[in-house]
Parts: sequence; C-alpha cells; structure tokens
Amino acid sequence: MYLGTEFLSLDAKGRLSMPARHRLAFTADEDKYVTITRHEDGCLLIFQRLAWEHFREHTIKPQPDPWLKRVWLGSAMEVKLDNTFRLLISPELRAAATLNREVKLVGMDDHFELWDKAMHDAMEAKALEIARARRSPQLAAMAAALPAAPAAPV
Repeated sequence: MYLGTEFLSLDAKGRLSMPARHRLAFTADEDKYVTITRHEDGCLLIFQRLAWEHFREHTIKPQPDPWLKRVWLGSAMEVKLDNTFRLLISPELRAAATLNREVKLVGMDDHFELWDKAMHDAMEAKALEIARARRSPQLAAMAAALPAAPAAPV
C-alpha cells in the first residue's frame, strides 16, 4: 500500500529516484516493471504490474468514453526501475504532465500519482478552498441546531 506524499526532483535525464520507504515493493526483478500513463487531471499514474492489470480490467475496459481509453492506453509505457531504483520518465510523458524538476509523488493506495509540484500545490489549494466553502454552510447549520449553553452560575 502506497501512502503519503514525497517531494522529489527529476534528474537531468528525467529519472525519478524511488523513495527508500517504497523500495521494498520493488525488490523482486518482476516487481521492477511499472506502467506509467497519463491522467486527465494532469498528472501521471504509476502502477506495478498487478495494479495496472486491475486498473485496466475494472476502470479502462468498462469506461464508456473512448477518449479516456485513448489517453490511458495510448500513453501507457512499461518501464523497468534500474538497480538504484530510478525510474525513467519519457520526454513525452513529462511533457504531457508538464513535469519540471520539482515533483510530488503521491501514494494512492495501489498506485502513485506523479505531479509537477507547482501544479499539485495550486490544484490542492483550490480543492481545499472548495471543500471549505461547501462545509461552511453545513457547520453554520449544525451550530445553529445545538442547544444553547447553560448560563453560568452567579
């Protein structure tokens, strides 16, 4: 299971060094293969083989939108981590996700999302702003429904 967010840097060749806490999942040679593909939110998705097969069967195949299928399958690339647990992100995928040097690797349970740091920060701030705006009327209604506090003894 992949959890948490890592602040990382791509090297000059576009390689991402897998954080130490996630390397154990990639120790067997067959586990070093991952599939990287685009996501419609502007990030890249990184799956180990079994998680990719599950995503393909349960998300891609039943997807009615042929363009999403084209995005996911048409941009998918299988990549092998090297012996130092670096992952080469192709120039095409880096461009598609507008990845610069500073990136965020976000654990999403069975896969990772790879974001350009500035884009992720902006989108996260907007999502939190929307969530707070939605919650504010609910919190005000809940507070109004609470019984009044008893008067303090004199």
